[in-house]
Amino acid sequence: MNILVLTPEKEIYNGEIKSVKVPGVNGQFEILNNHAPIVSALVAGEVRIIENSGSRTSFTIEQGFIEMLNNEISLLVQGVVE
Repeated sequence: MNILVLTPEKEIYNGEIKSVKVPGVNGQFEILNNHAPIVSALVAGEVRIIENSGSRTSFTIEQGFIEMLNNEISLLVQGVVE
């Protein structure tokens, strides 16, 4: 599946992944391949991505939204804390 992570200023991440864990408003949740379509609000917290190669990437986001549809994930956030 593919993920695109965007802030209003720039693209943060774009690529094929195995899974992503995000900070939902009711707690963390993970999206895997062939997940049911979903749109969810996110709170500030850590996003953890596991790439197809097995390597891991993580970063801290401000609030935002995530959408999963047909193995395409859009993660739209207000900003990334570096």
